[in-house]
Amino acid sequence: MGDDSEWMKLPVDQKCEHKLWKARLSGYEEALKIFQKIKDEKSPEWSKYLGLIKKFVTDSNAVVQLKGLEAALVYVENAHVAGKTTGEVVSGVVSKVFNQPKAKAKELGIEICLMYIEIEKGEAVQEELLKGLDNKNPKIIVACIETLRKALSEFGSKIILLKPIIKVLPKLFESREKAVRDEAKLIAVEIYRWIRDALRPPLQNINSVQLKELEEEWVKQPIGAPKPTRFLRSQQELETKLEQQQSAGGDAEGGGDDGDEVPQIDAYELLEAVEILSKLPKDFYDKIEAKKWQERKEALEAVEVLVKNPRLEAGDYADLVKALKKVVGKDTNVMLVALAAKCLTGLAVGLRKKFGQYAGHVVPTILEKFKEKKPQVVQALQEAIDAIFLTTTLQNISEDVLAVMDNKNPTIKQQTSLFIARSFRHCTASTLPKSLLKPFCAALLKHISDSALEVRDAAFEALGTALKVVGEKAVNPFLADVDKLKLDKIKECSEKVELVHGKKAGLAADKKESKPVPGRSATSGAAGDKDMKDTSAPKPGPLKKAPATKTGGPPKKGKPAAPGGAGSTGTKNKKGLDIKEIVEPELSIELCEEKASAVLPPTCIQLLDSSNWKERLACMEEFQKAVELIDRTEMPCQALVRMLAKKPGWKETNFQVMQMKLHIVALIAQKGNFSKTSAQIVLDGLVDKIGDVKCGNNAKEAMTAIAEASMLPWTAEQVMSMAFSQKNPKNQSETLNWLSNAIKEFGFSGLNVKAFISNVKTALAATNPAVRTSAITLLGVMYLYVGPSLRMFFEDEKPALLSQIDAEFEKMQGQSPPAPTRGISKHSTSATDEGEEGDEPDEGGNDVVDLLPRAEISDKITSELVSKIGDKNWKIRKEGLDEVASIINEAKFIQPNIGELPTALKGRLNDSNKILVQQTLNILQQLAVAMGPNIRQHVKNLGIPIITVLGDSKNNVRAAALATVNAWAEQTGMKEWLEGEDLSEELKKENPFLRQELLGWLAEKLPTLRSTPTDLILCVPHLYSCLEDRNGDVRKKAQDALPFFMMHLGYEKMAKATGKLKPTSKDQVLAMLDKAKANMPAKPAPAKATSKPVGGSAPAKFQPASAPVEDSVSSSVEPKPDPKKAKTLGVSSKAKNTQGKKVPSKTSLKEDDDKSGPIFIVVPNGKEQRMKDEKGLKVLKWNFTTPRDEYIEQLKIQMSSCVAKWLQDEMFHSDFQHHNKALAVMVDHLESEKEGVIGCLDLILKWLTLRFFDTNTSVLMKALEYLKLLFTLLSEEEYHLTENEASSFIPYLILKVGEPKDVIRKDVRAILNRMCLVYPASKMFPFVMEGTKSKNSKQRAECLEELGCLIESYGMNVCQPTPGKALKEIAIHIGDRDNAVRNAALNTIVTVYNVHGDQVFKLIGNLSEKDMSMLEERIKRSAKRPSAAPIKQVEEKPQRTQNISSSANMLRKGPAEDMSSKLNQARSMSGHPEAAQTVRREFQLDLDEIENDNGTVRCEMPELVQHKLDDIFEPVLIPEPKIRAVSPHFDDMHSNTASTINFIISQVASGDINTSIQALTQIDEVLRQEDKAEAMSGHIDQFLIATFMQLRLIYNTHMADEKLEKDEIIKLYSCIIGNMISLCLGSCFR
Repeated sequence: MGDDSEWMKLPVDQKCEHKLWKARLSGYEEALKIFQKIKDEKSPEWSKYLGLIKKFVTDSNAVVQLKGLEAALVYVENAHVAGKTTGEVVSGVVSKVFNQPKAKAKELGIEICLMYIEIEKGEAVQEELLKGLDNKNPKIIVACIETLRKALSEFGSKIILLKPIIKVLPKLFESREKAVRDEAKLIAVEIYRWIRDALRPPLQNINSVQLKELEEEWVKQPIGAPKPTRFLRSQQELETKLEQQQSAGGDAEGGGDDGDEVPQIDAYELLEAVEILSKLPKDFYDKIEAKKWQERKEALEAVEVLVKNPRLEAGDYADLVKALKKVVGKDTNVMLVALAAKCLTGLAVGLRKKFGQYAGHVVPTILEKFKEKKPQVVQALQEAIDAIFLTTTLQNISEDVLAVMDNKNPTIKQQTSLFIARSFRHCTASTLPKSLLKPFCAALLKHISDSALEVRDAAFEALGTALKVVGEKAVNPFLADVDKLKLDKIKECSEKVELVHGKKAGLAADKKESKPVPGRSATSGAAGDKDMKDTSAPKPGPLKKAPATKTGGPPKKGKPAAPGGAGSTGTKNKKGLDIKEIVEPELSIELCEEKASAVLPPTCIQLLDSSNWKERLACMEEFQKAVELIDRTEMPCQALVRMLAKKPGWKETNFQVMQMKLHIVALIAQKGNFSKTSAQIVLDGLVDKIGDVKCGNNAKEAMTAIAEASMLPWTAEQVMSMAFSQKNPKNQSETLNWLSNAIKEFGFSGLNVKAFISNVKTALAATNPAVRTSAITLLGVMYLYVGPSLRMFFEDEKPALLSQIDAEFEKMQGQSPPAPTRGISKHSTSATDEGEEGDEPDEGGNDVVDLLPRAEISDKITSELVSKIGDKNWKIRKEGLDEVASIINEAKFIQPNIGELPTALKGRLNDSNKILVQQTLNILQQLAVAMGPNIRQHVKNLGIPIITVLGDSKNNVRAAALATVNAWAEQTGMKEWLEGEDLSEELKKENPFLRQELLGWLAEKLPTLRSTPTDLILCVPHLYSCLEDRNGDVRKKAQDALPFFMMHLGYEKMAKATGKLKPTSKDQVLAMLDKAKANMPAKPAPAKATSKPVGGSAPAKFQPASAPVEDSVSSSVEPKPDPKKAKTLGVSSKAKNTQGKKVPSKTSLKEDDDKSGPIFIVVPNGKEQRMKDEKGLKVLKWNFTTPRDEYIEQLKIQMSSCVAKWLQDEMFHSDFQHHNKALAVMVDHLESEKEGVIGCLDLILKWLTLRFFDTNTSVLMKALEYLKLLFTLLSEEEYHLTENEASSFIPYLILKVGEPKDVIRKDVRAILNRMCLVYPASKMFPFVMEGTKSKNSKQRAECLEELGCLIESYGMNVCQPTPGKALKEIAIHIGDRDNAVRNAALNTIVTVYNVHGDQVFKLIGNLSEKDMSMLEERIKRSAKRPSAAPIKQVEEKPQRTQNISSSANMLRKGPAEDMSSKLNQARSMSGHPEAAQTVRREFQLDLDEIENDNGTVRCEMPELVQHKLDDIFEPVLIPEPKIRAVSPHFDDMHSNTASTINFIISQVASGDINTSIQALTQIDEVLRQEDKAEAMSGHIDQFLIATFMQLRLIYNTHMADEKLEKDEIIKLYSCIIGNMISLCLGSCFR
C-alpha cells in the first residue's frame, strides 16, 4: 500500500509512464476522462501527452493496453496535434496491437488507424500498413489487409491509393496462410467495386483457381458506382449534405455528383513498367538487316515477345522504331511486314504518349504499305496505325495523312479514309477544330467522287463521322457543293457512327451551334437529321431568306443553299463562302441592252453615248435614280455595268460624268447580286481612274464595294495584277494605298500573300518614290497580320530600302490589327457570339500562316547529307550543318516534311564539339521560324532534346538552347511541351544547370497560359526535390515557379503530392506552399471580343509578347503606363477604353484604404526569431559581395509579415522612383511608428544595404538622409544596435564612404558618427579597419580618417583587437601609392602621438626608413604650424560630440616657461579642428610676428580656482540609475550578460559626461548587489582601464573646457570614486 500511495500522488502524465501496471492503468483511465472533458481541440493540455500516445498503444500489459487504446482513440479524434504522432502510433498499432489475441484490441487498433485517415493522415497510415504486410506474423498481415479494406470501403479510392495495394496483391495470393489469402480475396473484391475491369490485368498471373473465384465474386457486385460513407475532416460539410439528401429521399439526385467524385483508374497506371531495350538480342540490328528472311523473322519474334509486356519503360526507341519501319516499308516478305507491324503496335500500346515522338516517322510508311491486299497484313497495319494514333494527336500527323490521300492506289486511299474515320471517332468538337477539319474535308470530298466504290464508301464514312463529332454547322460550309444524294449518304453514315466518347461530343456540338441562330430550330447534327430531311431538303428556296435576318447581308443569286442552313452568309470560313459565290455566265451586248432597257428609262439608254456632256450627265443622274429604286433580286448587274462601259465608257473626258459613273458602279455592287463576271467588266476601268485627282476617291469607293460583293482576296489579286501591268506610277501608288486601307477594313483572311509579295517587290524596285513609299506602307499593314516573318522575304533588298522597311515595321510594333468592319469579317463578328468565340482566333491565325508560301525541302535532305551530319570528322559534320542552314535560308518558309533531318539534328545536340551544338541550335531556331506552327509535330522527338541541352555546363550553349526553346514555343504554344512525361523526366535529372534553366523557363511561360494539360502534375514531385536541391540557384528557381504550378494545379493537388516526401521535407514544402498560395497569381482572363482581332487576325505567335502581369498597385503608380501592361491587367492608371474606366477608381480607393494603416507591424519576438534562424543557418546569412536574387527573395519573405503589402511592393519594385516613394513614406512614419521601426530595424537596414548597390544617386541620397534621421531617433530612444544588425549593415555602409561624390561621403561619415551613440566605438573600429583593405583609394583614405576620429574621441581603448595590432595595420598605409591615403594614415598616427607621445613608435613597430622619416616630418609639422590640408580634411569631418582642446596642456606648465613654448602650444591649439572651425583666418594671431617681438610684454597666468576639498570626505552620493527606454528586444538580444557588461563598460570611457555617469551608476548598482556582483568578476581589468581612461580624459580635456560646469566634473569624480569603493568592498574583488 505504501507503493500505491506513492504513485497515486503523481500527476497523470507521470502515472502513464510508471513502471507499475496499476499506475499506468489508473493514468490511462484518468487521461481518458481528461480527454473527454477538453472541449477545445487546440487546448495546450493536448501537447502534454504528445510523446506518450505511442506508449498508450504499445503497453506490454494486455489489460492496460486496452484502456490505453481507448484513450488514444479519443486523443486522435479530438486533439489538433494528433497528426504529429501518426507514424509512431500506427507503427505501434501494427506491431503491438494487431498481434493481440483479444478481438477488442484489434478493433480499437483499426479504429485508431481509420481515425488518423479521417484527420488527413491517410498516406502515412497506408505506408505503415503496407510495411505491416511484410511482417512474418500472419495475424498482423491479416489485420493490416482488413484495415486497408475497411479504409477503402469507408473513404473511397480517392483517399486510399490503390496502386501500392494492387502491387502487393499477387504476393498475398501466394501466401501459405489461408487467412491471408481469404483476406486478400476480400480486398480484391473491394478494389474491384471501385475500379472495375482496371483490376484484371495486374491479377492475370495469379493462380487460375483463385482468379476464377474472384471472377465469380466480381460478377455479384452491383453495377452502380460506389460512394464513400466516411469523410475527411475537410469534407465534413459534404457528409452533412449527403445525410440531408438521404433523409429527404434524394439519393438519386445526389448520385450523379458523387459518381463523378470516383476517379477513373486506368489499368495501365497500375502496372509496373518493364525495361526491354537492354533485353534485345545483341545481334538484333545485324539480324534485322540479314538477307535470309528466317533470320529477320527471328529478330522480329524476339521483339514481339518483349513488346507483349503491357507497360514499357521510357527510353530511346528511335533505332528500334527505325528498324521496324524499314521492315514495314521495304521488306518483300509480307509475313515479316505483318510481324513488324505487330511489334510497332506493342510498342505504341506499351509506351502510350511516350511513343508519340516516333509517330510522324512511321505513319506515312504504314499508310503507303496499305497497297498490300492480304487480309492479315492489312489487319496488322490497321492495328498498328490505330495504336499509334492514340499516342499522338490528329494535328501532329495531319500533314502526313493528307499527303498520302493524293496517292493513286485505291486501296491506300480507302484505308487512309477508313483510318481518318476511326481517328475522328476518338475526337471531340474541341479536338477537331475547323482549321483541322477543313483540309480533311477537302481531301475526302475528292474521294466521294472517286471511280472506286470502296474509296467512295470509306470517304462517306469519314465525312459522316466528322458530321457526328462536330455537328452540321461546322461541316456544312465544306459540303455546299455536294449534291443531295451524296449529302444524304453522308448523313446516313453519320447516324450509324458510334463515338468513343459516347453521344456527348455530338450533342455538345449541336447544343453549341444552336445558340447563335435565333429563330431556327435546333435540329442540326445527328440528332435532328430526320427533321431536317423532312422540312429543309425539299424546300431549299425559302431558306435563302433565313440567314439574311441573322447577318444583315442579302441572299445571293445562284445555287440554292444547302439543307440545314448551309448557305448562311454568317459562316466564318473563307472556303465556305467561295463555294457559294455567285457564278454568272458572260452575256452578249444585245442581251445586256435588252435587260437594261427593262429597268432603265428609254431616254437614259439613248443618251449614254451623247456627244454633249450635259446630256450624258443628266443620263447618269437618271441612271442613278433607277438603280436606287430597283429591287436586289431584279437588278441585272452585268447588264447595267456593260451599259456604263459603253462608249465613251471608262474613257469619259468629263470628270463630273465620270464621278457619277463610278458612284453608280459602287451602288450596283452594294445593292445587287454582283458577280465576279460583272466585276471583270469594270475593274480595269476603275484601276485606270484610281490615280486621277478628281475621280480617284470614287474609283476607290467602287473597288471597295466590289471587294465586299466579290470578296477582297479575289478583288485585290485582280486589281494588283491590272495596276502593275500598266506603266502609270500614280495608279500603282494609289492601288497600293487602297489595298492598305482595304486590308484594315476587311481583315487579312484569304489573301494571297505570295502574289502580294511578288507585286510589292516589283513596287519596291520602281523608280518612282511614291510607289516605293506606298509599297512600304502596305508592308507595314501586312506586318500587323503576318508578323516578323514577313521580313524574311525582303532580306535581299538593298540596305537603304531594308532600313525603311524596318522603320515601318518598328512603327507597327506592339499594335494590334484593327477589327474588320467590312466583308466576311464583319459577318463573322456577328457569328462569334456565344460558344465559338474561343475558336475564332486560332482559326484566323492558322489562315494567315497557311497563306505563307511554303517550299518542299524533303528532296534536298538526301541520305548523303544526313550521313555527312553524322560523320566522325567534325569538319564534315560542320559542312553538313552549313548545307542545312543554307537550304532553310533559301526556302524561307518550308513544309513540315523534312525527311530524316530531325534524327540527324538530334544526334548533333549531343556533339562533343560545342561549336557544332550551337550551330545545330541556330539551325533549329531557323527551322521553327521557317516551318511555323507545323513544327509542333517535331516537339517530342526534337524539341525535348533541346531542353536536355539546357543542362550544358557552358553558359553560351545554355543561352542558345533557351533561345531555341523559346523560338519553338512561340510557334507551337505550350500544350505539346507539357503533355506526357518528357518534361518531368528532364526535371528529374539531377543536373543543376538543367533544373534552374527549365524551372526559370516554366516560371516565365506558365503564367501566360489559361489552361495546361493534366500531365503537369507529373513535374510536381521533381519540383519538390528541386526545392531541397543542394544548389541555391535551383532552390530559388523552384520557389519562383511554385506559385505558377499552383495557379494551374491548385493548392489541394500540390499539397496532396507532398504525401510521398519525408516528414521533415514535407513540413518545409508545405510551408513554402502556404507562402506561394498567398502570392499565387490569377489565371489570365480570356480575351474579350472587343480587344481581340476577329477574322483575319494575326496568329498569337506573330503578336508581340504581352508584358507580364503586375500588381495593380504597381501599375497604378507607374509614371508612364505601358498600354500592353494595361491590356494584360484589364486595369490601368489611365483607362484605355470605356469598359475599363470604372475599375481603376475602385482599385485606387482600395489602395487608399490599404495605405491608411501602419507601415510597420509589430510582431512579438519577430526580430529574435529571425536572429535565431540566421544563427541556426535556417536562412541565408546576410553576407555577400553583390546581392543575389535569393537574398532579395528571402528579405521579401521576412518582410511580408511585418511590412505593409503596398509598401513592400514599392520597396521591391524594379523602378527606382518607387524606391524614392518608399523612402519618403518611411521618413514620414519615422516618428509616429517608433516601436514598429525598432521591431523591423534589422529588415530596414538590410533593405537599405540593397539600395547601396543601386546605381541611382537620388535613391542613395534619400537612403542616407533616412539613415541620419533613423540613427538620431535610435539615439534619442537610447536603443542599442545588436550584433546581428550591425554586422549586416555597417560593412555595406562603409563601402559607400569611398564614393566619388563629396556630399555622399560626408553623409556616410555623419551616419558613422551617429552610430557611435547606439553602438560601441570599440566594436565599430574593426568594421572601419576592414574598410581600409579596400581597393578603392578614396575608401581607404576616408576609413583611416574615421579611425583617427574614433581614437581622438574615445581614446586608445577603441583600438581592436589591441592598440598595437591596430596601429601596425594603420601604419602600413603610410607607404600607400595614393597621396590621400598616405596623408590620412599619417594624420591618424599623429593623433595617437598627440595623446600618447613617443609611446606611439613602440606600438607601430618597425617602419621602412622612408615611411619613418615621413611620419617624423609630419609630427614635427603638426607641432609647428597649421597646414591647409588638415583644415580641409577637418572641414569634411562631421562634428564629434565632444570638444577636445589642447589648452589643457597650458594649465600644467609653470609661469616661468618661455614664450616660445607657449607659442608652440598656441600653434598646436590653432591647428586643432575646433580652432580651425571657430576662428576665421583674418582674425587669427600672427604667432611668428609675436615670437619675433622683443618687447617686454609679460603674459601672466590667471589665478587658479580654489576648490573646497572638504566635500570630498563626505559620503559619496551616486545618482539614482536612470530608467532607460532600452529597446524591448535588448535583453533577449543580449542574453549573453558578458556582452551587456562590455557595452556598459565601454560607455564608462565615453567623452560625454552624462553617458559616463549613467554607465558608472549602472555598474555601481550591480556591484552593490551580492547576487549580481559575480557577473563583474571577469571584467575587472577592463573596468579599471576604462576608469583610468575617463580620469585621464577629465584631466586632459574636461578640466580645460570652460564651457563645462564644474559640478558635472565633480559628480563624475564622485561616481568614479564611489565605484572604486564598491569594487574594493564587493565580493568580486575578494
